[in-house]
Amino acid sequence: MRVLWLCNIMLPAIARELGMAASNKEGWLTGLAGQLIQKRQENHIELGICFPVGKGGVPVRGTVGGVRFFGFAEDTGHPECYDKGLESRLLTILEDYRPDVVHIFGTEFPHTLAMTRCVKDKARILIGVQGICSKIADFYTADLPKAVVRRFLIRDILRWDNIAQQQKKFVKRGRMETEALRNAGHITGRTAWDREAIAVLAPEAVYHPMNETLRPEFYTKRWRLAECEKYSVFLSQGNYPVKGLHYLLLALPDILKQFPETKVYVAGDEITRYCTLKEKIKIGSYGKYCRKLIKDGGLTENVVFLGKLNSGEMCRRYVKSHVCLSASSIENSSNSVGEAMLLGMPTVSSAVGGIPSMLEHEKEGLLYPHKDKDALAACICRMFADDAFAASCGENAAKRAAVTHDPDTNYRRLVEIYEEIVKG
Repeated sequence: MRVLWLCNIMLPAIARELGMAASNKEGWLTGLAGQLIQKRQENHIELGICFPVGKGGVPVRGTVGGVRFFGFAEDTGHPECYDKGLESRLLTILEDYRPDVVHIFGTEFPHTLAMTRCVKDKARILIGVQGICSKIADFYTADLPKAVVRRFLIRDILRWDNIAQQQKKFVKRGRMETEALRNAGHITGRTAWDREAIAVLAPEAVYHPMNETLRPEFYTKRWRLAECEKYSVFLSQGNYPVKGLHYLLLALPDILKQFPETKVYVAGDEITRYCTLKEKIKIGSYGKYCRKLIKDGGLTENVVFLGKLNSGEMCRRYVKSHVCLSASSIENSSNSVGEAMLLGMPTVSSAVGGIPSMLEHEKEGLLYPHKDKDALAACICRMFADDAFAASCGENAAKRAAVTHDPDTNYRRLVEIYEEIVKG
């Protein structure tokens, strides 16, 4: 059986083969690919992988570890724009590799739609749903003030990319996504929320439940209360409105009233930086709004931006923190929640999208209505105040996550799906 993966990134093993910098994103793909390769005598699967190399990027081809790879040019910096030329590039790869199954990971980029247009037999297309762009568009502005959503700062003018424009781009991506999903014969998902969404967006597709395998580092460590920094909160990202950093900043003054030593650690770019002329030009409306919340709330000493972290650094930051928070206005199944659960961390999350399918309220963590800053603050404070409850939630979460994210179970399920598709 010949399976061709279409990924959003170049996998690290391929990057190393080409002498290029490896991405830290979607590290779970490496583990899944490794299992397929190691057990190919058992599963009889020949794996090929294709991926974008960026606008103007030089197409690459080769073999690493017995896996053929194909890199094609795509402007991933403007995923709302469809490039008709993608179809000819992907068709060339299909004609060369001649796969029995085409497995597409994610719907965020135009290459997903292009691939579904190129594959003649739609019953051989499998799309793995991650987020759903059309749903993200609905919640993108995340209860921000209208003035913040509509205004244009220098950066927004130069890029024509203020928050309102960003939302419109997700609407465009959602239209491409819907066509791609309807072109696919098979779709994998993992929550009640995405199953309901697929039933509406692609009612004729066969839906296959399949959980995700997470990054390898998160299977080897465990959170311990005695080893963490007490009264610290970790957000795995806060770069754009959907991730909900502003909700926490609005709730933080109330948390500080009970726990004045509270620290918030945010992974990713420091979107609020405003020191140099370059930073003042680059700051966007969302970053400036969060900066104002930090200043007005007297939170400068309580919020720390960590910059970009690799998977090992992320894992260490998780276990060093007291509570993991997902404050998103919309999610399918958050990898940050899954990783925190796997580590046995006390976890607090907004009860949005597929999160309630992952984590049981009061047993494995705490859920709250995403717009309710008072409820957010209360959940964090409860985890801080009740060590026994926090530890119990962490233990229960770890037991569930060990099943949900079990690599062997998820590998076997994937092989089953491939076999079902080939057998028709």
